[in-house]
Amino acid sequence: MPHPSPSSALPAAVLWDMDGTLVDTEPYWIRAEHELVAAHGGSWSHEQALQLVGNPLTVSAKILQDAGVDLPVPEIVERLLGTVRAQVAESVPWRPGARELLGELGDAGVPCALVTMSYSVLADAVVAHAPGAFATLVTGDQVTRGKPDPEPYLVAAERLDVEIADCVAIEDSPAGISSALAAGARTLGVEAVLPVPPRDGLSRAGSLEHVDLDALRRIAAGEVLDPVA
Repeated sequence: MPHPSPSSALPAAVLWDMDGTLVDTEPYWIRAEHELVAAHGGSWSHEQALQLVGNPLTVSAKILQDAGVDLPVPEIVERLLGTVRAQVAESVPWRPGARELLGELGDAGVPCALVTMSYSVLADAVVAHAPGAFATLVTGDQVTRGKPDPEPYLVAAERLDVEIADCVAIEDSPAGISSALAAGARTLGVEAVLPVPPRDGLSRAGSLEHVDLDALRRIAAGEVLDPVA
């Protein structure tokens, strides 16, 4: 049988960010930050919260210390994770189109990895609601350098035994997009709580509801899809 042409080949793997991309948990994180800062007598604005989107949790914790949270970084991280995990246990807020696209990829035999700066305790709770969807999870407590460093995406490709250049990463935050692009993955930015400005080599979509296997094929082949330009 003839081999498929590059333009018709599916990605070797799809590497998913979690918060804001797979699930709409960014409001959970923002609420947890507000509650923690308020409990320590500090002030915290929505604009400040948006600056933490996509950051490693230890980086966010240090910023919260500057806002008045008088706790060690590990305890801040633990409290934030506990609050968000409790909310996820009540309801997993899937992003529109995410579960459908996961199902299509599974049916097509394309492996998926979750690449998140959240820690395993939260990622495991989310993935439990999509059994079998992810071949591996790369979490913030498993890497030395978090996003925007390329390490998390390079680790995911290594675990899946695929070339990062043959993968498509799906992201929503500036830090995550920078991480995926720096790693060498074909990258799709999907807007959530922050705008996704155009960047060289970055495909964009307003929603995962508008992304299907054909779009991922084209991105994997090197096309830059940008209907929101």
